[in-house]
Amino acid sequence: MSNKTHVSIGDQVEVIAGNYKGKKGTVLDVNVKKNQVTVEGARVMKKAVPKSEQNPDGGILEQDGPIALSNVKKVS
Repeated sequence: MSNKTHVSIGDQVEVIAGNYKGKKGTVLDVNVKKNQVTVEGARVMKKAVPKSEQNPDGGILEQDGPIALSNVKKVS
């Protein structure tokens, strides 16, 4: 199994397949073991967060979720 991918952190990519097809954004994270990338603004997920010191109100946070590595294409 190779550790090399066609995208790296900071690259501009476009989603070419799946529910988020056509969205463009910057790569935030690359997980080679799971063949996934996290693209800014492409797959926004909502997560319930309990009250804590860091987040005193709790509530629902929006965060970027992973997309399959084969579903993204590097854009110049």
